[in-house]
Amino acid sequence: MPEANQAVLDFLLTRRSRPAKTLTEPVPTREALVPLLTAAARSPDHGKLEPWRFIVLERAALERLAALVVVRGAALGRDMADIDKAADQYARAGLAVAVISSPKPSEKIPEVEQVLSAGAVCLALLNAALASGWGANWLSGWPSHDPDFVREGFDLVPGETVAGLIHIGTETVAPPERPRPDVGAITTWMDR
Repeated sequence: MPEANQAVLDFLLTRRSRPAKTLTEPVPTREALVPLLTAAARSPDHGKLEPWRFIVLERAALERLAALVVVRGAALGRDMADIDKAADQYARAGLAVAVISSPKPSEKIPEVEQVLSAGAVCLALLNAALASGWGANWLSGWPSHDPDFVREGFDLVPGETVAGLIHIGTETVAPPERPRPDVGAITTWMDR
């Protein structure tokens, strides 16, 4: 049997995201954030294409994005409660990292694998933040799927999308445990 890293396994078996609305300051400094980004960048990346990148959103950027949510929501005819909820995600945040899926042309690596790699980066960043003692949450929301919002707000180019927004800060309350999947009900064992 291989030698287990029990501390890491215990962390993964008990990890729990912290609701973004419960995160507050202090947030990681740039120096404290770099190791978390470095850990996330070690995610599986078929073909070494690096089909993702980071945009670190500090307070001024988050406030600008909150205002843009209101403008875009109105232009799209969205319900005001929906607009307020989405804007609040940015307005209340102290720090968030946008993980940008940025697929590269490749004859060997399909785009879907590159997009999945960006998702792996989101989870790795989330887990790195939690393992470092920060509260963290992976969110998206309708603005991150609106082409005009991401073009204007994040300066994305055609083909790029927001894989996720990883909010990182100091947790104010420990979240309650929630029901987890029944692994037996979602697992099929194939022996032939």
